[in-house]
Amino acid sequence: MFDLKKYLKTKAALIDSYLKEYFRKSDIKPPILKEAMVYSLSAGGKRVRPVLALAAYEACGPRYPKKTWDSRKILRYASALELIHTYSLIHDDLPAMDDDDLRRGKPTNHKVFGEAMAILAGDGLLTEAFRMLSVPEEGIKKEALLGVIEDVGKRAGLWGMVAGQAQDILSESPTPLSPPGRGLPDKDAIRFIHLHKTAELITASARMGGLLAGAGDEKMRALTVYGRSIGLAFQIVDDILDVKGETALMGKTAGSDERKGKLTYPSVMGLPRSEEEAGKLVQKALKAVKIFGTKGMALRALAIYILERRQ
Repeated sequence: MFDLKKYLKTKAALIDSYLKEYFRKSDIKPPILKEAMVYSLSAGGKRVRPVLALAAYEACGPRYPKKTWDSRKILRYASALELIHTYSLIHDDLPAMDDDDLRRGKPTNHKVFGEAMAILAGDGLLTEAFRMLSVPEEGIKKEALLGVIEDVGKRAGLWGMVAGQAQDILSESPTPLSPPGRGLPDKDAIRFIHLHKTAELITASARMGGLLAGAGDEKMRALTVYGRSIGLAFQIVDDILDVKGETALMGKTAGSDERKGKLTYPSVMGLPRSEEEAGKLVQKALKAVKIFGTKGMALRALAIYILERRQ
């Protein structure tokens, strides 16, 4: 039986070790900027996105002569995903965005370092991520790396996460640029927000593994369906936990979405339908990765974990 707990612990430890060493050797000045970046980066995240990249890379590897590829050769690129994710959290927590005081059980970056340094820490993480992605590692084709850079740039930027964040803000607080009715019906708006703000970077993570492994079109389509499905399910579950979860367990303030009047799946569709939708999406993801056979065990286990998580 596949031991997901052990798998997550092992892969997360690899990512943590790589990031710790990477920034230990980085002579970033002024030192407070490095401190602010590392503060949020080492705050105890689950490393879901880089682990997904590693799992997808292994799933796309050849069956023989080895059962799986050694995913450590793509640690640099998988780790870059965590920099992008962390930058988005730092900026999300700012007073002009979600105005949160707690993240992963610790004071948010701007509460410790001030708003200006928090913004710059996020900027630094985002740009450094793309510098990491641009450095070829032995055994990785440059063409594949260019494909990854284009794909991550698209899904983390204007056609993905940034677009979702913009719609999230417009839906929360109508402005002269956001007409009455929020511009989109609530059901359409919430799907747009979640697909772009959360699911696109998770999709990029799964696709990264396939691109770096040189996967064919059929496998890349499967990883895309898988990533979008678990990405949307991940955010729906996050919305549900904001209603049902506990602050101490989640590491962030429960009930904050309702207090801010944010569009969420429970607020638009209700809890029962939200839970049903998350389950359907995970089943869609599981169906998509059947193509990988036994090598897709980690991907399947991660999909179920996303549905059943409690924090």
